[in-house]
Amino acid sequence: MKKRKLFKKILSRSDNVRFGDFVAVVETFGFRLARVNDSHHIFKRDGIPEVLNLQEREGKAIPYQIRQFLALMEEYNLRMEDNR
Repeated sequence: MKKRKLFKKILSRSDNVRFGDFVAVVETFGFRLARVNDSHHIFKRDGIPEVLNLQEREGKAIPYQIRQFLALMEEYNLRMEDNR
């Protein structure tokens, strides 16, 4: 599925987002995987002090973590990077 289409699905507040798809969208916004600690995937982005702590639950992204990402996106006016 294309990243823009995935992003639209995330924006629709879908509770049925595959974890791998969510990670692909997060990376498109410039976040990079900094480390993995057990089930916690920690993502960072230059210029943003907060980190994204993402976990997979039964192959899906956790809805409150999607909301946290959307809040960061809005707070910092993040846009999809064209080079991904």
